[in-house]
Amino acid sequence: MNTHIDQAKRILAVNDRGGYTVPTDRLYPFQWNWDSAFVAMGFALYDIDRAYRELERLVEGQWVDGMIPHIVFHAPSETYFPGPNVWRTEQTIPTSGITQPPVFAIALRKLHEAAGKGAEERILPLYEAALKWHRWWYSARDPDGTGLVALLHPWESGSDNSPAWDIALARVPTDTDTPVVRKDTGHVDADMRPRDEDYRRFIHLVDTYAACGWEPARQWEKASFKVAEVQTSAILLKAGEDLEHLALLFGRTEDAIEIAAFNNRTRKAIMAQWRPELARFVSRDLISGEDVEAATQAGFIPLLSLDLDKQVADALVFEMKAWSKDLKVAFPTTKPGIASWEPKRYWRGPAWAIINWLLIDGLNRNGHADVAEELRRSTIAAIETEGFAEYFDPVTGEGCGGLGFSWTAAAYLWLERGALPA
Repeated sequence: MNTHIDQAKRILAVNDRGGYTVPTDRLYPFQWNWDSAFVAMGFALYDIDRAYRELERLVEGQWVDGMIPHIVFHAPSETYFPGPNVWRTEQTIPTSGITQPPVFAIALRKLHEAAGKGAEERILPLYEAALKWHRWWYSARDPDGTGLVALLHPWESGSDNSPAWDIALARVPTDTDTPVVRKDTGHVDADMRPRDEDYRRFIHLVDTYAACGWEPARQWEKASFKVAEVQTSAILLKAGEDLEHLALLFGRTEDAIEIAAFNNRTRKAIMAQWRPELARFVSRDLISGEDVEAATQAGFIPLLSLDLDKQVADALVFEMKAWSKDLKVAFPTTKPGIASWEPKRYWRGPAWAIINWLLIDGLNRNGHADVAEELRRSTIAAIETEGFAEYFDPVTGEGCGGLGFSWTAAAYLWLERGALPA
């Protein structure tokens, strides 16, 4: 018996707070949006009821307009900043005011497939919630109908302090009405976390949107940070494919037609962000109109939801191999050796099991099963050597950030099975 599987399940049990899972104790004491979607897929392998419960608890925080926020504050905690009093969202259940990558519908399809027949009664409310959120993305974050959805805060990407935001974030003022009382650096070495100056900018944006009453059109107008992002758009497209599949399964023909139109628009828009000279996809800064050329993992995530021409897929894979050369753990979230590369600092270099999971799915989809298998083995070896860390230093292999991490445990459970779904 694989003792690491037992450990992974034990971590999910330890981080259970009554139907929802915290990412790790103390550092992240609430329910996080995309964390929970990955965790639900982990649970689906051995406890389908608990998998559904994870998503049901997340949906408790859904806003009337359809947004599923990035944090749901089910129970108070003093170990995290910014808490509900900073967000000021005035929801029935306190939540943050921004969102996170829409992995939810991807998880929903996996749950439905794991549950088998007769699960419709439980899945339909979740399907409705996913569809509402999907529509929110296109109305609130792509009001001009470009097909690419925009982020109004770096935290919405899930890659909070990625070099991808350096130029756009530098335009955001550092002044804030909210005292910045960091809690994260009390739990984790400050050298692994975002810098104080960035934190003030993050909170400046929160203050700005709270002053807009969190109304999407006013936020869009006032935003000093606005990036049409390829990683989020690619995840949204995969979620859209899975939603369309479920809609057809449930006989929701009109929904399926609506979702297919969104998917087509986004598919074309992401393809237009391919830059052969960089051998990756790029995001677009909507305030400057410039490409975001920062070399990060986001440029490879479109593998997940596009059926690429062989030439494009091969170019992406060739570039991925160049980034991974001589590293102990792939895949780095920033290109090694460039000025912004910091192998231990949060999203500025480290390898993350969930990013690898998305890339593995994308590599398999695009005919690179051998590279996918290499990345799978690298990820499993890192976890089995260092434990279920939040992320890994790609150079030394050291586990960094929070320990006993839920989504790393969930990723391990999937990756260890060997046969990842396409």
